[in-house]
Amino acid sequence: MSYRTADSLPLVTLDDVRGAQKMLAGVARMTAMEGSRHLSRLVGAPVHFKCENLQRTGSFKLRGAYVRIAGLSPEERAAGVVAASAGNHAQGVALASSLLGVRSTVFMPKGAPLPKVAATRHYGAEVRAHGTVVDETLAAAQEYAAETGAVFIHPFDHPDIIAGQGTVGLEILEQCPEVRTIVVGIGGGGLAAGIAVAVKALRPDVRIVGVQAAGAAAYPPSLAAGHPVSIENPATMADGIKVGRPGDVPFGIIGDLVDEVRTVSENDLSSALLLCLERAKLVVEPAGASPVAALLSEPQAFEGPVVALLSGGNVDPLLMQRILRHGMAAGGRYLAVTLRLTDRPGALASLLGVLSVVDANVLDVSHVRTDPRLGLTEVEVELHLETKGPEHCAEVNSALRKAGYTVID
Repeated sequence: MSYRTADSLPLVTLDDVRGAQKMLAGVARMTAMEGSRHLSRLVGAPVHFKCENLQRTGSFKLRGAYVRIAGLSPEERAAGVVAASAGNHAQGVALASSLLGVRSTVFMPKGAPLPKVAATRHYGAEVRAHGTVVDETLAAAQEYAAETGAVFIHPFDHPDIIAGQGTVGLEILEQCPEVRTIVVGIGGGGLAAGIAVAVKALRPDVRIVGVQAAGAAAYPPSLAAGHPVSIENPATMADGIKVGRPGDVPFGIIGDLVDEVRTVSENDLSSALLLCLERAKLVVEPAGASPVAALLSEPQAFEGPVVALLSGGNVDPLLMQRILRHGMAAGGRYLAVTLRLTDRPGALASLLGVLSVVDANVLDVSHVRTDPRLGLTEVEVELHLETKGPEHCAEVNSALRKAGYTVID
């Protein structure tokens, strides 16, 4: 069984995926399958995590990169390879190249997180910073390829890449043969397309659901139009799936074989990342947590057993801190309030007394006295509070207003 987007585009087959699996033996790990009791209760059926966040380099990207580079001719290998990426693909290409003895150059945006840049260098690539967005970086890498003869390794739009990523699907069927639904994040589409080729050929009854961030969802309009279309200025914390246009090769496969593409909000993503960390003790990046976000947003929409693919775990610690705070706020576990009160001795102590009565834990307090919006005897106080859920947040706000404080929305 094989699929294509048009007569001019190459096929991707189950045999290709099986060949990739043999090629990856001893290179990519068969990552763990972990159960989630919390999500299982919500869905009403077993939910399992396929933990590609624990793969070498911290994501599934090594699979496709290795298969693509291993398939190069000796002349192509001698010319070296080049890639453009903000993180996961960069590390996958760097390690795959090192394992195969091929010189690699990776272009990364100037604002790429330092841990990802350092890791890419550690795996053996020459890193060049160019541009502030991935599109600029991509153009620079393609220009470099044209000038030097290096082979450009696309992150998703090549049949070898798709075949390599499809090995995840074979592992899911082996580790969870009773699976009824597979949920996978979609950026350009290489991972979802590869899984769909493998799984639908062997188990056409399995439902495959793709997930995109609402602010970077190019697939819904593309599927509606019947061809890849670009969206302007994709915006999401999930940089691993922040792609403005579907790949030509994966698009046709996804249109034929993926049963549904859903979108999730930024609140959904941060809540999912927090759940993975707190409940499953797994560090997962926002793109990797997108399937969990879909399950949290509408748990009854998925027939179990469900496998949610955690595609990566490479997240900058500073970004993680911001996302966790965002997730806590979305879950009613964190509340920021700004108040105005009279600037007199004991005013802050009285305020903290009100918060103590409603059992709100104060994490941080800041004062503003020199704002022109304030009266001569006024002070503005910003409080960051740890709370116990949405009902507790409402209780805190109500107690403050009843005590006579002006809460600034």
